[in-house]
Amino acid sequence: MDKQVDYFAKTRQDIISRIGAPAAQALLRNSLYFVMIGSNDIIFGEYSLAFDFNHYVDGVVSKFKSQLTTLYNLDARKIVVLSSLKVGFMPFEIDIHFCGQDCVSPLNKLAKLYNSKLKSLLEDLTKNLSGSTFVYADYYAVVEDLINNYRSYDFEKANHACCELIGRHGGLFPRLPVCRICPDRTKYVFWDPFHLTESANLIVAKQLLDGGLEYVSPINIRQLANS
Repeated sequence: MDKQVDYFAKTRQDIISRIGAPAAQALLRNSLYFVMIGSNDIIFGEYSLAFDFNHYVDGVVSKFKSQLTTLYNLDARKIVVLSSLKVGFMPFEIDIHFCGQDCVSPLNKLAKLYNSKLKSLLEDLTKNLSGSTFVYADYYAVVEDLINNYRSYDFEKANHACCELIGRHGGLFPRLPVCRICPDRTKYVFWDPFHLTESANLIVAKQLLDGGLEYVSPINIRQLANS
């Protein structure tokens, strides 16, 4: 994330050099910014689960606060931040934990703790950084609904990767050139062990674009764009 913020700072300078500081500031402050980070901290934070959950999550959120504040200082004002999804849903996690849901429940608990602290952080940033709106996009809730009700969304496979090689759910050895591709990717929620298919992402995008407070707050993305 630090590197991404550095790239944005360099891009901002390029924009300023082309159109001047006043026009660049107006452009940047009216632009939308999407930040999707956190799930990997939960997945690979599994090895920290022997320690205090709060201590680990507080460290992650504290670092993220600094990065988001830097974005604000670089003229970002309309910022959408996606929560961690329910990582226990991923084919990867299902396949590496042979004892089933009992093994991934600590990860889901960690994701929920992170999301709770993230939402509070975004509310505080909006209140304390003048002119900013930090939108909390509940990726966890949207994907949870998608998985729990996958048949109503016309999917046939909820926790199985379309691009698979090894594993009960195709969750091991992701994205290898020799992976087998499912006959109809529109029937799968997951493309590979970690990422959703295009069909699933379109549903997620619609919920975040026009959804209610159960999925996105304090306003949805369309309202943010028009603000």
